[in-house]
Amino acid sequence: MWILAFIFFQSILNVFSEELHSSLYFVNASLQEVVFASTTGTSVPCPAAGAPPASLRWYLATGEEIYDVPGIRHVHPNGTLQIFNFLPSSFSKLIHDNTYYCTAENPSGKIRSQDVHIKAVSREPYTVRVADQKAMRGNVAVFKCIIPATVEAYVTVVSWEKDTVSLNSGQRYLITSTGALYILDVLPEDGLNNYRCTTRHRYTGETRQSNSARLIVSDPTNAEPGILDGFDQREVMINQRVELPCKASGFPPPKHRWLKDNSPLEPDSRFRQTIMGLLIESSQPSDAGTYVCEVWNTYGNAEVMGHLVVKQPLKAVISPRKVKGSVGSKVSLSCSVSGSDEYELSWYRNGEIIYPGNNVRITGVSHESLIMEGMAKSDGGAYQCFARRGKMSAQDFVQVILEDGTPKILASFSEKVVNPSEPVFLACNVKGTPPPSCTWSLDDDPVIKDGHHHLGHYETHEGHVVSQLNVTHTQVQDGGLYRCACANSAGAVHHQARINVRGRASIRPMKNITAVAGRDAFVHCRVIGYPYYSIKWYKNSALLPFNHRQRAFENNGTLKLSNVQQVDAGEYNCKVMVQPNKMDSQSVHLRVRVPPYIQPFEFQRFTIGQRVFIPCVVMSGDQPLDITWQKDGRPIPISLGVTVDNIDFTSSLRISNLTPDHNGNYTCIARNEAAVVEHQSQLIVRVPPQFVVQPEDQDGIYGKTVTLNCSAEGYPRPTIVWEHSKGAGVPQFQPILLNSGSRVQLLSNGSLLIKHVLEDDGGFYLCKVSNDVGADVSKSMYLTVKIPAMITSYPNTTLATQGEEKKMSCTAHGEKPIMVRWEKEERIINPETSRYVVTVKEVADEVISTLVIMPTVREDSGFFSCHAINSFGEDRGIIQLTVQEPPDPPEVEIREVRDRTIALRWTMGFDGNSPITGYDIECKNKSASWLSAQVTKDVSPQLNQATIIDLHPSSTYNIRMVAKNIIGNSNPSNELTITTDEAAPDGPPQDVILEPTSPQSIKVSWKPPPRHLQNGVIRGYQVGYREYSPGGNHQFTILSMDTTGDTMESILLDNLKKFTQYSVVVQAANRAGTGPSSQQVVTKTLEDVPSRPPENVLAVAKSPEVISLSWITLPRDALNGNLQGYRVIYWANLPDGELGEIRNVTTAQPSLELDYLEKYTNYSIQVLAFTRAGDGVRSEQIYVRTKEDVPGPPAGVKAAASTSSVVFVSWLPPLKLNGIIRKYIVFCSNLHPMVMSEFEASPDVYFYRIPNLARNRQYSIWVVAVTAAGHGNNSEKITVEPLAKAPARILTFNGTVTTPWMKDIVLPCKAVGDPPPTIKWLKGNTNGTPTPVLVDGRRSVHGNGSFIIRTVKAEDSGNYSCVASNNWGSDEITLNLQVQVPPDQPRLTVTKTTTTSITLSWIPGDNGGSSIRGYILQYSEDNSEQWGSFPISPSERSYRLENLKCGTWYKFTLTAQNAVGPGRISEIIEAKTHGKEPQFAKEHELFTSINSTRVRLNLIGWNNGGCPITSFILEYRAVDSATWTTAQRTSLTKSYILYDLLEATWYELQMKVTNSAGSAEKRITFATLNPDGSTIPPLLKTGDPISDNMSGSGGLKMVVTITSILVVAVLAFIMLMVLKRRRREQRLKRLRDAKSLAEMLMSKNTRTPDTVNKQQQTLRMHIDIPRAQLLIEERDTMETIDDRSTVLLTDNDFGETNKQKSSTVTHTVHYQSLSQATGPLVDVSDARPGTNPTARRTAKAGPAAARSRYASQWTLNRPHPTSSSHTLTTDWRLPTPRATGSVDKESDSYSVSPSQDTDRARSSMVSTESASSTYEELARAYEHAKMEEQLRHAKFTITECFISDTSSEQMTAGTNDYTDSVASSTPSESGICRFTASPPKPQDVSRVINMAVPKAHRPGGELVHLPPYLRMDFLLNRGVAAAARQGGASSSGAMGQTCLEPQRSRTLKRPPPMEPTPMELPSPREVQQWQPGTAATLPHREARERGEARGEVPSSGDLAQAQAAKLSTSQESLLDSRGHLKQSNNPYAKSYTLV
Repeated sequence: MWILAFIFFQSILNVFSEELHSSLYFVNASLQEVVFASTTGTSVPCPAAGAPPASLRWYLATGEEIYDVPGIRHVHPNGTLQIFNFLPSSFSKLIHDNTYYCTAENPSGKIRSQDVHIKAVSREPYTVRVADQKAMRGNVAVFKCIIPATVEAYVTVVSWEKDTVSLNSGQRYLITSTGALYILDVLPEDGLNNYRCTTRHRYTGETRQSNSARLIVSDPTNAEPGILDGFDQREVMINQRVELPCKASGFPPPKHRWLKDNSPLEPDSRFRQTIMGLLIESSQPSDAGTYVCEVWNTYGNAEVMGHLVVKQPLKAVISPRKVKGSVGSKVSLSCSVSGSDEYELSWYRNGEIIYPGNNVRITGVSHESLIMEGMAKSDGGAYQCFARRGKMSAQDFVQVILEDGTPKILASFSEKVVNPSEPVFLACNVKGTPPPSCTWSLDDDPVIKDGHHHLGHYETHEGHVVSQLNVTHTQVQDGGLYRCACANSAGAVHHQARINVRGRASIRPMKNITAVAGRDAFVHCRVIGYPYYSIKWYKNSALLPFNHRQRAFENNGTLKLSNVQQVDAGEYNCKVMVQPNKMDSQSVHLRVRVPPYIQPFEFQRFTIGQRVFIPCVVMSGDQPLDITWQKDGRPIPISLGVTVDNIDFTSSLRISNLTPDHNGNYTCIARNEAAVVEHQSQLIVRVPPQFVVQPEDQDGIYGKTVTLNCSAEGYPRPTIVWEHSKGAGVPQFQPILLNSGSRVQLLSNGSLLIKHVLEDDGGFYLCKVSNDVGADVSKSMYLTVKIPAMITSYPNTTLATQGEEKKMSCTAHGEKPIMVRWEKEERIINPETSRYVVTVKEVADEVISTLVIMPTVREDSGFFSCHAINSFGEDRGIIQLTVQEPPDPPEVEIREVRDRTIALRWTMGFDGNSPITGYDIECKNKSASWLSAQVTKDVSPQLNQATIIDLHPSSTYNIRMVAKNIIGNSNPSNELTITTDEAAPDGPPQDVILEPTSPQSIKVSWKPPPRHLQNGVIRGYQVGYREYSPGGNHQFTILSMDTTGDTMESILLDNLKKFTQYSVVVQAANRAGTGPSSQQVVTKTLEDVPSRPPENVLAVAKSPEVISLSWITLPRDALNGNLQGYRVIYWANLPDGELGEIRNVTTAQPSLELDYLEKYTNYSIQVLAFTRAGDGVRSEQIYVRTKEDVPGPPAGVKAAASTSSVVFVSWLPPLKLNGIIRKYIVFCSNLHPMVMSEFEASPDVYFYRIPNLARNRQYSIWVVAVTAAGHGNNSEKITVEPLAKAPARILTFNGTVTTPWMKDIVLPCKAVGDPPPTIKWLKGNTNGTPTPVLVDGRRSVHGNGSFIIRTVKAEDSGNYSCVASNNWGSDEITLNLQVQVPPDQPRLTVTKTTTTSITLSWIPGDNGGSSIRGYILQYSEDNSEQWGSFPISPSERSYRLENLKCGTWYKFTLTAQNAVGPGRISEIIEAKTHGKEPQFAKEHELFTSINSTRVRLNLIGWNNGGCPITSFILEYRAVDSATWTTAQRTSLTKSYILYDLLEATWYELQMKVTNSAGSAEKRITFATLNPDGSTIPPLLKTGDPISDNMSGSGGLKMVVTITSILVVAVLAFIMLMVLKRRRREQRLKRLRDAKSLAEMLMSKNTRTPDTVNKQQQTLRMHIDIPRAQLLIEERDTMETIDDRSTVLLTDNDFGETNKQKSSTVTHTVHYQSLSQATGPLVDVSDARPGTNPTARRTAKAGPAAARSRYASQWTLNRPHPTSSSHTLTTDWRLPTPRATGSVDKESDSYSVSPSQDTDRARSSMVSTESASSTYEELARAYEHAKMEEQLRHAKFTITECFISDTSSEQMTAGTNDYTDSVASSTPSESGICRFTASPPKPQDVSRVINMAVPKAHRPGGELVHLPPYLRMDFLLNRGVAAAARQGGASSSGAMGQTCLEPQRSRTLKRPPPMEPTPMELPSPREVQQWQPGTAATLPHREARERGEARGEVPSSGDLAQAQAAKLSTSQESLLDSRGHLKQSNNPYAKSYTLV
């Protein structure tokens, strides 16, 4: 293949000669290196050319012209150098690895090209390899193809393969410019592949494939950076891009930055940081330098340092670009070089190097300036400047053209006449090379520069010289002949002209002249002045001319004498006629001199040894004469023995014995005064030829150079001719043709040079010498060509089959003896070994060596070489032997296992040096034999993975593979045993049933799919639901749940849309996936209350008593059900600021008229919509006032006589103002006669004085109020009689005076009488006896009788009596002063919680005497100081907060406001939204699969607790390692895989899952398997040797520790006893106070049945239960620890009555209090609802953890005929299992429970009220019991009991049969009160049951009956079955489980379900009877605590004993569900205990 790697990019340089029109140029100046393969050869055209066509020749860099070598090297006529392909044995460094250049020559000159390095590359054995790499997951891996340095320059990476698939640079794979492979974001599966590179030799085309390398992938671990790819040095050409690699691994991923020359890299758009490092675009010289890539992370740092070299192509430029000079001129050239600062510079002229000399100077630091002076004609031509640096070179050339530079005058001056003083300007424009210099003369005398002679010159841009002469103030003597003479090295030229200055003419003095005979002579007559008339010459008075050789020029006065003769000598006279009659003359003398003349002579032909005589005769010339001789231009050396004889005018040369030294040119020189003449002749001494060196026989080595020596001498110089005769026979000489560039050359000394000796060059050679002097001489010699050993034949590559015999032969040629040696990869083969045999045989002149290998093995593959060696050289042949064999079996691994498919991946091993033709895959059942295996044949060899299909799920298979090539099949691969995965179920779940359970929830139930369709173990289900609409396209929402294994599965769908149809499908799922969906089942969620208020509510007053309302109908999406109607809530805003009665009315239309309203009254109105589920959201309040009407009559009128003629009238405003009172009219009428008077009074005046009445006459007086509507009704008429002795009367009315506290109040008492009465104020006492009021600084009686109280306080409330008296009578009024205070705190409770909302309800506290105007609700997230607030309408009793966090505790307070201001803030209560921290289901297996290095975790077992997972952290480590490997995620996946574990190692695993409710942790240990799949021994705890050694000292430490603990325990016991004693004293005081309060309350309960009924209807007394709350326990939510709902019952729910229902409603009211060690009881009002108040407290250390806890529980029960009802008897925080047969309906449980801050004791909440709160409750219960009809005549027994510190029970009792008083004995110790009521006889039961009692309205339609003092809103209707729990009840009874103990742990196991006892399963018949019951005893608290601490459980014997004792719990209820005292099992006794 001919390689023409030439790019023609340089423009042709044309330099034209003005005369020759020729040029030289380069056609490829960039060609500097040619590399080719020895198997292809190359052709290199000459880079230079010319026009006309130039002669092209090639030279070696040494300057030697190259020659043709047949078959190896040849120069074509067109200048192309061809080097043929050759065998490696024919390699010659002189030819195949050398530097050449080419020259081009034509008339323009000669140029030489740049150096071209030509190098041949032969085939060499080499291998490439790739090393295994390690990388961390997520990091970068770098593979490099390692190439041997010997071929690295020629071998490039062409591709990378992953297994057998080619890789291209893409998203994760990058192949760099250097051939490296980058794998980004390493994945674990990257470690499963093999990687290898493929290379190609750039010149030979050979490809090599590397070995396969693996990537070892590990999990990220903290590690310092490690450099994966870097660089030491990079070279790049300017403007090319370069990549500086810098890649490091490490964890955390390292950061990096770049520095250049120790400074941060400057920002540059050409610099870009890439994945691989730093990319520099369009590199510039300034980019060169040292680059540092710094890499670091938190664990260390590293760096890559390298040097970047930016190369520029050398460029040489010569200036000037055009050089034209003349012979003899000076030429200066300058060469500027760019691209490098270091280079060597040399100058060439016409291809020959220029050395400095006499006229040549090379200057400058780098020899960049060439200066040549005195240029000769031969100096013209092409000049080149060469710059070289290493292998780079550059050149430039210019052509120097030398012209004839003789000066030429281009412009000059002419003759002219000027006047005196007139300036004269003369100029000469001269052309010449070099620029000539000019001089000026006047009449042959130089012009002297002076004041009025100015000389100057300059050079034009054309290079011409202009010389100037300026004469100012000319005078007569300035006239004359002016001459401008210009000369340069090439010649001279002049111009002259006459300048005449007017004035008297005269002649300048003339000098005598000497003339040479035979030449012309000129005589000038210099005339000045003008005008003149004539100039004439005379000689001897004769006018000239008088012969033909004379000529006179009259105009300028010049006389010319041609060919001067001696007769011309003499005196000459010049006469000038200056005037017509006047002459002027001057004379000059001419002398004539004769020059010498030599008679010519010549040397004859002389021979060596002869004698010579040569005369030199001067035939004419003036004496004296001087004659001399020279030889070759120099005086004749004395050593030559030459004699010179001079006689007068002759001189002779005598040589007595001629020798060759006398050869030369002899010159005779004659001189006289006139001239010097010479004559020259050559003397030649002829010498016959003779040998100096005679030829002799020689040996020549093939391919080398040989010189055949032959040299001779003689004169003339002999000519040597060589002839050649091939072979060793009789010589037949033939002339040898010697051409330029021939391989055979004749040296200057006559020797014959044969380059690259060939075999044909052997034979006879004849050297023949001749010079035509005497006889020729000759001599022959014989050249023997010695052939070095050469391998002429061998196979390049050969194949062998493993196990067979293989022969390889090499044929060698050359001089014998030849030794042949065999090597394998540089190791000499010993033929004596058993497997190698070497045989040698000779055939003709060749030697054949054969290597026999028997048998061949795999290791024989490689490179063999046979070496042939003889005395003259050595050669080798390289043979690549490939031993082929069947392939190795592939290494098979599992890529993926599915239910019906198995995906395989395999790695091919050794292919047997033969391409794989296919694979066979065999698969069989584990139990079958391989003979029955299914075989997939001939899988494509291009694949490395396959999938086996149509398998059975969950079946075990054996799989193996076989590889095939043309040699055969491999052995079977490793055998895999694989079990297919489970398949998704093929059948849907059965019998899907939907049951709506709430407006937003549906219960879905179903049965699993048929077993034969399950395809594995059903592990869970997916329930999909969506809104149902025919043709709708709603997407299903999917819920996943784990299977319970029951025959019937169920799930509750919540957060649904209310009253909406939903369709539901269910899918079963096993480990493999999800099966088909069931058929859609459709149902609708239950109704709910509307979610929006009616809009655009408008109210218009129609009349004084009617308001018309209208609003927009609520849209369907806000109804959440079927609209039942609208409810209008309204109330009057009374003038005194109070609120009227809140009323409501319903309507089905969106409009309504409210009638029977108060006239002219401002009403607040709200509207809501309601469904069957209840009331919706109320609208905003609107205000409207009824129209004005005539007022009602004044509320009261008084009239009294003041004197005998004056009556005072007073009145009260009308109760019904019905408008704005404009005035009052007082009517006074006298009946006899009928006279009526009217008196008007202002509307704000309520007194009037009527004067001028008749004494003792009766008057009727009445008053009428007047509004804008008219006169109102008359008041009652008062008859009054004016009297002279008027008794005292008080005009002020009895009534109530209301005032806000802290104001001043005046109680009026206006009295009249005659005489004026005296006033006295009294105040009523508690004992009923009024006493005079206290008058002090705050209280005083005014002179007008008013009583003034300043800064009124609450204690000022009461009845104040004013008594007026005089002598004639007295009067008294009573004023009830009511002081309004801020309202009391509401009782806030939680009624409902969801995952994102909390609903609060409250009971208003005492309103402080003023109507509640509204509420402020504040809330805060737990442990947060940020509070939010909402204003709430006064008519509201509940509020729902939305968008809360799931499973989070919140704090709430409520404040009521009245006219006085905001009241006390309620106690802080806390509630938690639904949801809990995550849990891991124990029934789920954590580990799905474990092998030796990998573990798959099953995370489905994690339950989110109802709140979304926010964080998942997994850590693991080997048990013997301290370093944890961490993985963190924001969500929880179904599974997780741990990679790269150590084999056979125990690991510790911990997981932490977090949601908004909290976090859960799970720890477990596991072990990886052995490599063979077997398990490893259990993890054993080994003893610590150090601990063992320290056992002695450890024992001592144990003794000290125990002793210290005992001392601390004794001290603690002493302190505890002291604290208990103090606590008992405080408790005794509190109980006595409470007893007194209870007795006081119960003493007021004697009343008749009518009184009782009236009390039930009108009772408005607010009974506060300090620090207590009412909670609802939902039995179905007690499965989870904290899921509790809290509701509130208000007094609005008890306004109606109804008949008793037969269903049972169970309510449990819990009340808890804490007893402290010291001080008053702690206020626990903010304990979290639904939790044990002390359960969370125990988590923190502190004294509070040791407090004893007491609790009471009142259960309000009525039995149900078909279900068992029971109460919670164990710790109510425990999960409650349902007993068999229990019903999930008709039972609710209510608990009164204190709340407390679980994080800290709130000292600010401590209140002394808490001390008696429990006894108040007991007293009120007793009071209510007295009101019960069936207990009207019951027997009440009051008992005081207590629990001692030793858990013994003491009891004292007192009895009061059928009385209302409480009689009790005083206990010896403080204790707990208990009373027992024995009801009437059974025959009275039916009467009691059927009596009418008040009923409460319940939103769900059920009725709740509670006593009036527990009036609360019951808002929640969720029936919950109370599962029978005999065990709980019995154990409580036996163990005295009266006090609710705190949970020891949140993770207590639920107790086993107990069967209900017969006593808890009443029959329908028993419902109408009183149930027998037992009195409860108090618990053994300490024993119970000790039992719990030890984890003990009550035994069955204890339970039996407890039943035998018939002890009930202390949690018995005092009241039943109707609010009546609960019926007891014992008809005659029932015990109520408060603990």
